[in-house]
Amino acid sequence: MIFQDNVIKEYLKNVYFVTGTPCGGKTTVSRELAKRHNLLVYDVDEQFEKHQKASNAAFQPAMNKVFKDADEFFGRTVDEYKKWLVDNTREQLDFVLLDLIRLSQKQIVLCDCHLTMEQAGKITEPSRIVFLIKEPVNIIEDYCNRPGHQGFSGFINSASDTGKAKETCNATLRSLNEKYYNDIKESGYFWLERTSGSTIGKTAGEVERHFGFVNLSQIKKVERNTDLADKLIQFVENFSWEDVKEHTLWVLRNWEFSDWETMFVALADNKLWQ
Repeated sequence: MIFQDNVIKEYLKNVYFVTGTPCGGKTTVSRELAKRHNLLVYDVDEQFEKHQKASNAAFQPAMNKVFKDADEFFGRTVDEYKKWLVDNTREQLDFVLLDLIRLSQKQIVLCDCHLTMEQAGKITEPSRIVFLIKEPVNIIEDYCNRPGHQGFSGFINSASDTGKAKETCNATLRSLNEKYYNDIKESGYFWLERTSGSTIGKTAGEVERHFGFVNLSQIKKVERNTDLADKLIQFVENFSWEDVKEHTLWVLRNWEFSDWETMFVALADNKLWQ
């Protein structure tokens, strides 16, 4: 069964996607936003084992390929390794989409995932996706040195020739991500590049603003006939009704009852504007 793109987008309106290149900060930023706004994080990598058990070798051959050890895994050519990674991601996507539809019916979900721009265009709107990127150089060293990736680090270091295994892995990821990295920069999508000067707080803040996640406790009065008021009016004027509706629904679904009461009282008494 094949679902049309508009159907998928409709059922994923409560899902915000954090994707991009390896080591761009997807997981770190997703968890920071979840902490700030009490949201559910859906990490695609963490779901792989569950999806693999539900898969079938006839329909998902890449997900079911077994390797006897690290030497066999990293002993493939760059093209073989790259094709296996691409096929794995493509095969798992069906499981991911069904999970997200189920989980997001009554709550906002942040999806930490791997999506191409073509896939992104089919399942979501630009306002609900961010690409976090990092120049694809020495990816494996960066990846293996992070606390959450010690399993992979142990696996690659178990190869008979660790240097060769890392070289193959780096070459594969570089081949997969060099064009992707450059294409993202030239696209109309919102993207942020991780550099030596990047911080979790700043990056999360920029993604937060792009997604329209507002810390409602920090909302203050806006004086009439000020530069801020004029900027706010101009900002709202550029919204489509669908944008306003979706953002308003998100706010209403995520406020506690006491906040709802505060909102209605503020609107009734005109307290948001003086």
